[in-house]
Amino acid sequence: MLALSLLIALQPRSLPGWALGGFERPRNINPVIAPRETSSFPDPMSGKLVAWEGSDTFNPAATIKKGHIVVLYRAEDHLAEGIGRRTSRLGYAESRDGLHFARRNEPVLFPGEDSQKEAEWPGGCEDPRVVVTEDGTYAVFYTQWNRKKAQLAVATSRDLLHWTKYGSIFRNSNFHPDFFKSASPITKVTKGVQVLDKIGGKYWMYWGEDAVFAATSTNLVDWSPVRDSSGNVKKLATPRKGFFDSLLTECGPPAVAREKGIVLLYNGKNDSGEGGDLRFASGAYCAGQMLFSKDDPTKLLARLEVPFFRPMAPFERSGQYVQGTVFVEGLTWFKGKWFLYYGCADSKVGVAIFDPKHPAPPDPLP
Repeated sequence: MLALSLLIALQPRSLPGWALGGFERPRNINPVIAPRETSSFPDPMSGKLVAWEGSDTFNPAATIKKGHIVVLYRAEDHLAEGIGRRTSRLGYAESRDGLHFARRNEPVLFPGEDSQKEAEWPGGCEDPRVVVTEDGTYAVFYTQWNRKKAQLAVATSRDLLHWTKYGSIFRNSNFHPDFFKSASPITKVTKGVQVLDKIGGKYWMYWGEDAVFAATSTNLVDWSPVRDSSGNVKKLATPRKGFFDSLLTECGPPAVAREKGIVLLYNGKNDSGEGGDLRFASGAYCAGQMLFSKDDPTKLLARLEVPFFRPMAPFERSGQYVQGTVFVEGLTWFKGKWFLYYGCADSKVGVAIFDPKHPAPPDPLP
């Protein structure tokens, strides 16, 4: 019996058929984006020439533009110290192969003298997720942080370079919390292209950090939270005591409608002590997956009990966030494979690839 248990333990793990993955980190490639001091731009808020990505580059979104992968990533300057104390702006990187990137020297979305100044300064524009509609309109969902409140905002573009900001996704609803973030709009792959999906004539997204919620929209920029029968904002999934996601279940990259349901990748934060999973570091972020019904996107059908992706490489376990994190945020379908872009310890950007024809095993458990 002992020998059998040992044999089972040594066998590679596999994922259920509904899940995406496993994802494999390309050899000698990561991190694909790292801080650099040479990028500077005239900051319209401070009036200074700022090394806007000199401190950290992390938490990326990803999409396709004219056959290339474009990554929008969060970048922080040196103007303060500590997580959440610097100013964040969104940088632009483009790649022919998804592995090697050419970067613009100036950010493409940042606090300025515009209608969103009060919501974005001095904290900035953080943690983007980007999608594209079938007619070619890009939408980025990002966190506006003024160091007092954090709110999920939306901006649109036709080229990923020039953006129209609209502010809070809930600005025209009767729901106005002081802190909400992390959008995962539901997408689909059609004719080889990943685009924003519509279900029952509406766009849908999952959102939230301390739980998974949902929202719907008819025009891409005005959203309404999904509520329960009592009128409260409906919780679809919550942290689980004793699991890797015992403290937070923060929505990750755009969700994907597949044959067996809607797959949501999310970032689980581990609690300390017995409240969390003792196999993982206290405070570590590992990535999980949930499956929701395509007929009812609020209905949770399945959920991984252990992460499929976890901090393993040195740059994933040391950086600005010392507990370690693989913060999944960018997912795009490219040349028959899924490219997953993620933040490494709040300091760099990494990539992992899922080839459906040759799937890798999920990350081994510690």
